[in-house]
Amino acid sequence: MNGGPVKLRPLAEYRLLIFDCDGVVLDSNAVKTEAFRTVAAPFGTDIAARFVHFHQQNGGLSRYVKLRQLLREAGIDDDARLPALLDAFAAEVRDGLRQCPVTPRLDALRRATRGARWAIASGADQTELREVLGARGLDDLFDAGIHGSPTPKTTLVQQLVADHGGAPPAALMLGDSRLDHEAATASGIDFVFVSAWTEYDEWAQYVARHALPTIVRADALLPTVDRP
Repeated sequence: MNGGPVKLRPLAEYRLLIFDCDGVVLDSNAVKTEAFRTVAAPFGTDIAARFVHFHQQNGGLSRYVKLRQLLREAGIDDDARLPALLDAFAAEVRDGLRQCPVTPRLDALRRATRGARWAIASGADQTELREVLGARGLDDLFDAGIHGSPTPKTTLVQQLVADHGGAPPAALMLGDSRLDHEAATASGIDFVFVSAWTEYDEWAQYVARHALPTIVRADALLPTVDRP
């Protein structure tokens, strides 16, 4: 990327904030990594290790895509095995998603962006995501909806942008993966990388290469006076 660092607009100018969930709203990346490791273990140590690495370097891809990759790693060309893997993964993550930490000060950030609508665009299963965020009392924050897989993330972001006028609105996406940035770029909207809980081990090189603005957690967007 040529030129200097990308700069964000003042927070109050945004009319749409799109959040990834795992690693941005919830500290849930490790929960899902361990679930994938458990599901992959019966295929052997080497296959499981390669698969977990694939998962960590491809945050934002849906579990449907990732578990098909596991089957390919195992040399199994049979989507009939996929439903059982999906069920096993969902069972592994169920309790962890209801107990993992939530990013601090989301309520304060919501107040600071009263003029914006909030949405989730995640690689997580949409039904599961809505259940988890509802159970944790977070769903009311996202008045532009909670959206997830199997619809690809890039499509979700494009649909949200289209719903807010067609041309890119004053919109910002918060994500912790390469795919999150690519989805924002495809729709021509602003992006900030959230680093605290990412499992993308090349994130620092990636944000430097693309001159991306980076924050530790979402609450770092708050004006200094609003932070604890």
